[in-house]
Amino acid sequence: MQNSSWHKNESQGKTAIKRQSRAKSLKQIIAGWMLLQTVLTVTPAHLKAQDKDLTYGGLLQKIDQGQVSKLEIDPASQVAKVTLVGQGDKVQPQEVKLLEQNPELIAKLKAKNVEFDIQPSTDNSAAVNLMTNLFIVLLLLGLVLMLLRRSANMSGQAMNFGKSRARFQMEAKTGISFNEVAGIEEAKEELQEVVTFLKNPEKFTAIGAKIPRGVLLIGPPGTGKTLLAKAIAGEAAVPFFSISGSEFVEMFVGVGASRVRDLFKKAKENAPCLVFIDEIDAVGRQRGVGYGGGNDEREQTLNQLLTEMDGFEGNAGIIIIAATNRPDVLDMALLRPGRFDRQVIVDYPDFSGRREILEVHARNKKVDPNVSLEAIAKRTPGFTGADLANVLNEGAIFTARRRKEAITMSEINDAIDRVVAGMEGTPLVDSKSKRLIAYHEIGHALVGTLTPGHDPVEKVTLIPRGQAMGLTWFTPDEDQGLVSRSQLIARITALLGGRVAEECIFGDSEVTTGATNDIEKVTSLARRMVTRFGMSDLGPFALEEDQNNSFLGNDFGGRRSEHSEEIASRIDAQVRSIVNYAHNTAYKIIQDNRGAVDRLVDLLIEQETIEGDEFRKLVDQLTQPSNQTLATSR
Repeated sequence: MQNSSWHKNESQGKTAIKRQSRAKSLKQIIAGWMLLQTVLTVTPAHLKAQDKDLTYGGLLQKIDQGQVSKLEIDPASQVAKVTLVGQGDKVQPQEVKLLEQNPELIAKLKAKNVEFDIQPSTDNSAAVNLMTNLFIVLLLLGLVLMLLRRSANMSGQAMNFGKSRARFQMEAKTGISFNEVAGIEEAKEELQEVVTFLKNPEKFTAIGAKIPRGVLLIGPPGTGKTLLAKAIAGEAAVPFFSISGSEFVEMFVGVGASRVRDLFKKAKENAPCLVFIDEIDAVGRQRGVGYGGGNDEREQTLNQLLTEMDGFEGNAGIIIIAATNRPDVLDMALLRPGRFDRQVIVDYPDFSGRREILEVHARNKKVDPNVSLEAIAKRTPGFTGADLANVLNEGAIFTARRRKEAITMSEINDAIDRVVAGMEGTPLVDSKSKRLIAYHEIGHALVGTLTPGHDPVEKVTLIPRGQAMGLTWFTPDEDQGLVSRSQLIARITALLGGRVAEECIFGDSEVTTGATNDIEKVTSLARRMVTRFGMSDLGPFALEEDQNNSFLGNDFGGRRSEHSEEIASRIDAQVRSIVNYAHNTAYKIIQDNRGAVDRLVDLLIEQETIEGDEFRKLVDQLTQPSNQTLATSR
């Protein structure tokens, strides 16, 4: 509390200092202009009086001597312009400063018959004073208007605090149509009906069909949910509102509900129209499980949203499209028929989908004709549309950096490696550490290759990327929706291959921390086989449930248990049994192919990278008895 009050006093002190400095600056401006006024009115006459070669007494003498031919008196400035005898018209008359009363001068002029005239000059002091004072008044008036405008803006913001912040376009010209959306054909077909309903509603209403109220796009991040919404807006050519779920919720209670009401009020005025709510899980989470009590702002906002979507009044001609990657946290009332009538799954693209996505993103890039988009699609299973766009963009960056004319497969491969594993680091110097890492990576690759059911090796490299000092990549031949028990055992065995290679080659006392991530994955995968997949002697029982969201329940832990302590010990025993079996399998593979391991390590240290096809050929040669003998004799 002391710290916060100190910050508050400090901020108040800074505000007071700023106000004082502003007032001081204003005073300095006013004083400066008053001083300028005095200078403008006084200085000219003063300057004129300085450059005189002829004094008042000298003037009287010259009049007595008859050297003055003409004299002009200016009573306003008390200056006389003297023209001497013999001066031409081109010579400037001399100026003499007079006294306030000059009877002697007038008398001498009359006595000597000197031509003189009284011509008062224009007095500009009053005009200068007026202009200066007017400028100061205008300056003060401008400052007052600026303060009034600022206070009006603040009051206007306060009045508009509860207004909707949705972006509105009468016809959303997003520049995106369904032709630019690839890889999610099923979702496009579902949403094409929504566009048709908006353009030609008579086609459906003639047979009694009702327009759907809401469409919920569900899918992992980067699969194209927001892109689909832009395509719908571009295709439908109807008024379009777009807003994020987080823009409804504010610190003050009731603001979110007010914004929901204002949004639907504007939508009803422009019906038929589309309303797109991105990341709806920010406002649509389950009610009654938060920590804000019954007056929780998020719950009030959700209640108002539910009422507007399918309440007593209803809304005709308004279609709401929402996107989320967390459907498990949404409130059940939001998902019932009448609100979000349709739930469209936007999943990871398959092989053909990835190829189509690559074709779309390659249109505006200079790609070498030898680049095979099919080969890229085969190498990128599990990539989303955003990942594939990033791969081609990184390939273009590599191409520009290497000063090439078009993107080649070399840049594409480097781009995939960077997207998957991170930026390339400095290669290791040939040392004991590099050799140990080489044995570790060869252990992964060799065990994975010789274990039935495992994915094929894509690449083995000693070039550091990200946090990894070396990498071994496996890529499946086809998209896998279901995974068998033998495949899971094979994955665990290959993950343990690196640690087992260290044990076989260097001994138990020389194992390193390089297998930390591998061991974490092995333990997690083996435990899920026992507790969630039913792949153990305990039988097909779901004994644990992943529970990472504390707002969905009272359990603050990362895993929710559904078993007794006795079952817990049996689970641990089963997990240990699976890991030990995989460890023994990997150990046998390394021991039986020790010569092949040493040869592969030497090649890896020499080349630093071995591609998958080359590695499999080497393994076929080195693991055959005849080839082993031949290699030994050499």
